[in-house]
Amino acid sequence: MSDSMVALLGSTLQGQDGSSVDTQTLVGEGRYVGLYFSAHWCPPCRAFTPNLAEFYKKFKAKPEKKDQFEIVFISSDQTEDQCKMYFADMPWLMVPFADRAKKAELGTKFGVSGIPTLVILNSTDGKVVNKQGRQAVMADPEGEDFPWGN
Repeated sequence: MSDSMVALLGSTLQGQDGSSVDTQTLVGEGRYVGLYFSAHWCPPCRAFTPNLAEFYKKFKAKPEKKDQFEIVFISSDQTEDQCKMYFADMPWLMVPFADRAKKAELGTKFGVSGIPTLVILNSTDGKVVNKQGRQAVMADPEGEDFPWGN
């Protein structure tokens, strides 16, 4: 198994309940990771997040699809409290807020110049499948053409 996702995201992510989740659990053949760059103070982000959450829940409810995709939130919030409040509405994982260096590194690596941005990666090698995930979710809310790039 590849260590590329661990190198990219760090060894642990934060679960919705505050627990630590081993990043290696995201890796697998035919699996994808969406990096969601967003912040509560951003009106377009607050408008898109409910759409993404609905997509995610519907996608994960399909038995044949549920293990194919995970989202990792990368917060651009200014305080941890703002981040926690916003993250409470998200049913996925997060790069721990305290790791601001990782947030900056990921933003630079993927050329994030505005938010919300959703970058879809192949989980086995960490390569970009689609840099326009936001547009893909809005155009294909059922995920019929997921991962929108292969």
